[in-house]
Amino acid sequence: MTQARAWQRMLSGRRLDLLDPTPIDIEVEDIAHGLAFVARWNGQTIGDFPYSVAEHSLLVEKIFSRLNPKAKPAQRLIALLHDASEYVIGDMISPVKASVGPGYDELDKRLAAAIHMRFGLSAIIPTGLKKQIKRADKVSAWLEATQLAGFSKLEADKLFGKVDEQTVKGLKVLLREPIEVRKEFMHQHANLLSEM
Repeated sequence: MTQARAWQRMLSGRRLDLLDPTPIDIEVEDIAHGLAFVARWNGQTIGDFPYSVAEHSLLVEKIFSRLNPKAKPAQRLIALLHDASEYVIGDMISPVKASVGPGYDELDKRLAAAIHMRFGLSAIIPTGLKKQIKRADKVSAWLEATQLAGFSKLEADKLFGKVDEQTVKGLKVLLREPIEVRKEFMHQHANLLSEM
């Protein structure tokens, strides 16, 4: 019996094995392109363009930096790449992830480790840093829910926790063409790498 194909060819020409990903098969151009075309909220957002995971990642890194003004560039890069594995496995809303079970989580962890190693980051993220990024992620989800996905502030407070007004002051969730978001993601990635 032949084993099912478990790799995907990337636009860069790389062939990424999803079951055994290696850092050498990961390119930021593939990540930025994939994330710019993956919709958050299953596409259930207002506007002329889907709200992409790349746009979300840029927002999370910005919020993380606000919450942790002394964060090092490597920590900010980890925040930017917090959903990077979704460039190949897509974005699933939390209820779907829960119903899929531990297989999704294991796949996500393997891909994230390979991505981190590719860019000189630790494969295993310290628990404290994970919590800080998760906090920024929840603030981002609250903003997205209230600005794009039709949630009331009360409903968003219940699901994602109340947000500090100072943390979100002046932050607007952006909807841009995928090509523009892809370009900014790659630019921010390059900036953070150069500061490490």
